[in-house]
Amino acid sequence: MTSQVSSPAEQADGAGGAVVGGQRTPASPGSKEVRRLDRVIIRFAGDSGDGMQLTGDRFTSETASFGNDLSTLPNFPAEIRAPAGTLPGVSSFQLHFADHDILTPGDAPNVLVAMNPAALKANIADVPRGAEIIINTDEFTKRPMAKVGYETSPLEDGSLDAYNLHPVPLTTLTVEALKDFGLSRKEAERSKNMFALGLLSWMYHRPTEGTETFLRQKFAKKPEIAEANIVAFRAGWNFGETTEDFAVSYEVAPATRAFPTGTYRNISGNLALSYGLIAASQRADLPLYLGSYPITPASDILHELSKHKNFGVRTFQAEDEIAGIGAALGAAFGGALGVTTTSGPGVALKSETIGLAVSLELPLLIVDIQRGGPSTGLPTKTEQADLLQAMFGRNGEAPVPIVAPRTPADCFDAALDAARIALTYRTPVFLLSDGYLANGSEPWRIPEVTDLPDLKVKFATGANHALADGTEVFWPYKRDPETLARPWAVPGTPGLEHRIGGIEKQDGTGNISYDPANHDLMVRTRQAKVDGIRVPDLDVDDPDGATTLVLGWGSTYGPITAAVRRLRGAGLPVAQAHLRHLNPFPGNLGEVLERYEKVVVPEMNLGQLAILIRAKYLVDAQSYTQVNGMPFKAEQLAKVLEEAIND
Repeated sequence: MTSQVSSPAEQADGAGGAVVGGQRTPASPGSKEVRRLDRVIIRFAGDSGDGMQLTGDRFTSETASFGNDLSTLPNFPAEIRAPAGTLPGVSSFQLHFADHDILTPGDAPNVLVAMNPAALKANIADVPRGAEIIINTDEFTKRPMAKVGYETSPLEDGSLDAYNLHPVPLTTLTVEALKDFGLSRKEAERSKNMFALGLLSWMYHRPTEGTETFLRQKFAKKPEIAEANIVAFRAGWNFGETTEDFAVSYEVAPATRAFPTGTYRNISGNLALSYGLIAASQRADLPLYLGSYPITPASDILHELSKHKNFGVRTFQAEDEIAGIGAALGAAFGGALGVTTTSGPGVALKSETIGLAVSLELPLLIVDIQRGGPSTGLPTKTEQADLLQAMFGRNGEAPVPIVAPRTPADCFDAALDAARIALTYRTPVFLLSDGYLANGSEPWRIPEVTDLPDLKVKFATGANHALADGTEVFWPYKRDPETLARPWAVPGTPGLEHRIGGIEKQDGTGNISYDPANHDLMVRTRQAKVDGIRVPDLDVDDPDGATTLVLGWGSTYGPITAAVRRLRGAGLPVAQAHLRHLNPFPGNLGEVLERYEKVVVPEMNLGQLAILIRAKYLVDAQSYTQVNGMPFKAEQLAKVLEEAIND
């Protein structure tokens, strides 16, 4: 038996508690009650070696295949193997899924699965009263609790009375389920995450076939380990079905009304970006060359692209960041779509070669997956603090276009857009993603190839300039009158020999030039080329004629939009606009800003976009910022925007 419970989508996204009230239909004898929810937020938490990321990823994959809209937030330590049982070593994975369109991983979990005392301690402050907490009681012994500061057991001292607590001996039950496999206790304990996954899969009616297939493929060379994990997974499911502690299970219907017709898959930001780069090379009919040095959180792109040699992708794991971009720029000179991937510290090392790419006027994509800084900073946490570095972080006047995706799936389209600009205007382009987008995931509608933009380019083939005496010659810096792009001459093409290097070139001929007037002309021409890049006008969502505009860029899109939905649901008018193109800005941005009495700019930095807006448009943009390594929460932004509206 089921009971239908729903709430308005515009008020639900990002909220702390799922709607579980309403009328209940008594369960029939011999069966358990099933309640229908419109959305749920689940957080898996444990040691970094407990497999929480894998558990969350599998639950997400099954949820995506079921047809729910979803958004995820993986959160893990910087160390490969942080000290077991400590607060710095806690790894978590939060998933928000619903029967309607959602935008964020949620502000607070409705369900917390805590595999040990550290996981509970690190996450309990985020859990609202009345939420469900599933605790692995086997780990709540004296030593692990003392390690994180528990003087008494939270299972017994009443500190968890405000929650719906489910104490489950996950480790013991897993070991018992695997007793016939001949595994040591330590080996059997490793499957406790699969037991937890099975329990949650029963609790929320998730499909199971995909997980079992995944486990058999993952452990294909060790089939006994695969079967042990599958048995643990099934044991978790059966435990939920038979135990009296879980009297209720829940249904969250597919989000059929939230999506246009098409074929969908779950995708992370880094995977979508990788696919976007491959698609760009195919649509440009150019080989893709990645010169990169591994760095968190960008390394996944290198790993993914290395799998696609069949699409003409060549990857080079260089000895350092400088070598990586140097190889990518060399590939661009040779006629490939050159790409380098990195994070903020790597951008600092690449800055001289980016300036060289500006001088040579060659297409090059610099993918910066931003993370907490400065220096090593917070390698596994998110931040938006590289905007001014991308804009100005080079010597001399070296303008570079900047493109920023807004969601994990949007990373695909942003990669295509960045490639369009680079190839059309012969310029390096920054693509600014961040750790939140890179590791987060959401449903992605797989596009038709015919719907993708045509990015084909024409290489120079011969002389393009006539001298006074009628001689035909090749000028490497003779520009297209519309785009100001110079010819792209592939080395080895007869008659197209020309100089490259960092010393200033003479306009047209490309010869080395120290002439002051020529340098002034070349600097201004390169700036004019970037200023003249065609980007779409900024769309403004303002159904009520508001006087306050919230302006964002990059990954703040989800939390901002969720906050705006809340305010409009409460009857407060607020306008929203979100920038993809940060250099150059959309042509109508100034006119948009002038329409509003107040402009609020939320950023995960100390106000870098606000600085640019104030400087260029003389608008008193109000910054709202945080740099704690985590994305904004919808409730947090809604309060800030409400204060701005009512001030």
